[in-house]
Amino acid sequence: MIDESIFFSSDVVSGNVPLKVGQKVNVVVEDDKPLYGFRAIKVDVVPHRLYGAVPSDSGTRVLIGCVTSISEDTIYISNSIYFSIDIFSEDFVPYKGDLLEVEYSTEPGISNIKATSVKPTRCIHVEEVCVTSVHGRNGVIDYTIFFTLDSVKLPDGYIPQVYDIVNVVMVESIQFCYIWRAVSVTPAQKS
Repeated sequence: MIDESIFFSSDVVSGNVPLKVGQKVNVVVEDDKPLYGFRAIKVDVVPHRLYGAVPSDSGTRVLIGCVTSISEDTIYISNSIYFSIDIFSEDFVPYKGDLLEVEYSTEPGISNIKATSVKPTRCIHVEEVCVTSVHGRNGVIDYTIFFTLDSVKLPDGYIPQVYDIVNVVMVESIQFCYIWRAVSVTPAQKS
């Protein structure tokens, strides 16, 4: 089980890596409420030292940090660690509070790091959840997922309303009392 709420089997773990209790993972889930709640359909291992740097196989290091600010085209995870927004794909734009996994290298004699890839620590897709509150440009889905119209991707002309049933892509993020931020909200197809 992952986070005491997501069931998985070893056949969905990428690279057939044996997992240990307490190990951090990225997971893609599908809702299987009649049986278990959420069921993992893909599990990827995350480097073992959260908020620290660990060497990777390629000689680069991995750092996990929280976005502290965004200035024009620069993302900051501390005063000394920052990188261009251009390193991200069009599918993900970070927001203050997002937890990111930064793969980087350092050059001898230079104190700055060079980020080679940056991605959310965890990205999960959930289907058919309810918008539970909307206040101005911010809202909450399923009582646990924060969203702001300033950063969420929506279909043209759609604005989430309370009681809408939606499909959500969310990333791990520290937003007020929530640990998830919606990056995409789409109305669920009515059956």
